[in-house]
Amino acid sequence: MQKLISAGLAGAIFGLGIAISGMANPAKVLNFFDVAGSWDPSLIFVMGGALLTAALGYRIVFGARQAPLFDGKFHLPVNKTIDSRLIAGSAVFGVGWGIAGFCPGGAIPALGFGGITVIAFVVAMVIGIVLARSIDGLRHKPAKAF
Repeated sequence: MQKLISAGLAGAIFGLGIAISGMANPAKVLNFFDVAGSWDPSLIFVMGGALLTAALGYRIVFGARQAPLFDGKFHLPVNKTIDSRLIAGSAVFGVGWGIAGFCPGGAIPALGFGGITVIAFVVAMVIGIVLARSIDGLRHKPAKAF
């Protein structure tokens, strides 16, 4: 139960930060990408502040603890390989963010504001996740022996 409460609290703080920073507003995000037009550089400060906070947080937490409060160990990525899947996924993420003005981290809190655009984005995102997992499952499915 403590794990669920702490995850909910962290998610609520993250969502509030996304909403306050304007990253849940696709127009603000798209203006950030429009460097030749109505460029809005304010999201650089949001991203920089998030990176600084995360870097300090990681330094403090990993320096002071052997494990998180509500789990037996830290669950960190182990794969550090830059491969075609990572590059393709990053490109799809970037193109989608640039077209829609939403990324998953901004779209979920934006659901609270309502609107058909964010609902359509989240539905498409879920469909994309299901398709990607299905395709990946087929690729790694063991062959049947006859």
